[in-house]
Amino acid sequence: MSKKALITGITGQDGSYLAELLLSKGYKVVGMVRRSSTVNYERIGHLMDDIEFVPGDLLDQMSLVEALESHKPEEVYNLAAQSFVQTSFTQPVLTGETTALGVTRLLDAIRVVDPSIRFYQASSSEMFGKVHEVPQTESTPFHPRSPYGVAKVYGHWITVNYRESYDLHASSGILFNHESPRRGLEFVTRKITHGVAEIALGHASSLSLGNLDAKRDWGFAGDYVEAMWLMLQQENPGDFVICTGETHSVKEFLELAFNHVNLSYEDHVTVDEKFFRPAEVDLLVGDASLAKKELGWAPKTSFADLVTGMVDSDLQLLKDNPKQR
Repeated sequence: MSKKALITGITGQDGSYLAELLLSKGYKVVGMVRRSSTVNYERIGHLMDDIEFVPGDLLDQMSLVEALESHKPEEVYNLAAQSFVQTSFTQPVLTGETTALGVTRLLDAIRVVDPSIRFYQASSSEMFGKVHEVPQTESTPFHPRSPYGVAKVYGHWITVNYRESYDLHASSGILFNHESPRRGLEFVTRKITHGVAEIALGHASSLSLGNLDAKRDWGFAGDYVEAMWLMLQQENPGDFVICTGETHSVKEFLELAFNHVNLSYEDHVTVDEKFFRPAEVDLLVGDASLAKKELGWAPKTSFADLVTGMVDSDLQLLKDNPKQR
């Protein structure tokens, strides 16, 4: 009999790749979506006939209880959050309600409805923030530098707490930055690749960015969702850093993207301080040794392939849909 999984945040980048993966493994996939006139199904448009949808909201405990009772999933993947760091500075309370307390509501719903459900929490490298050691591992202390990072720390520790207090199979993936052609345009990587495509096609001449010296550990989202699934297949739950172990600056990302279309970023990029964070995270790079050892997971996509693949995808997107400008 096929397993059933409930995914919150199914319309996001990770949700779409995870839904594809689970469907390929024969799962029945249930996607939780808010009752909203603005839900964007673009990333899962090709999967709409294969996914069952259920209304629910991390701000509303009873909607979570009802979703679990009506669909009876064996696995729940919590990918829903206010996920943009910059926005968390202007909407800190909303970020806390969804990204922090929302995790508690979902865990408590599982505890009440069916404690045998296996739970995945999307933790984040932003929890490390002002890093205490390089590279970062599962035991590195957290020092978040944004309301988003703070909320993710809460979500992470409440997951640990429910695992230890109620013996839930609850795991957290501490995912470092992971990108794809499905990344939102507000994120710097996609802002770059979409901007490069617009400049290459003559639709624009410049691109305005923030801190070009910030360094990140960037991987491919399609690789990372496999790690989420592997965590819930283990006999015992745990927390795992998921990353490439390589660090690259925004400047390096720019160089690769512009070089791919035979342009130089120096001719087109301007730095605007309005895109700087009030408290910057300068260097994030992880060590995924535990995931390799216990899950058998390793990233497959190189940094260069990730960047050029995103540029190619945005070039195609703009050629196919001139209105995307």
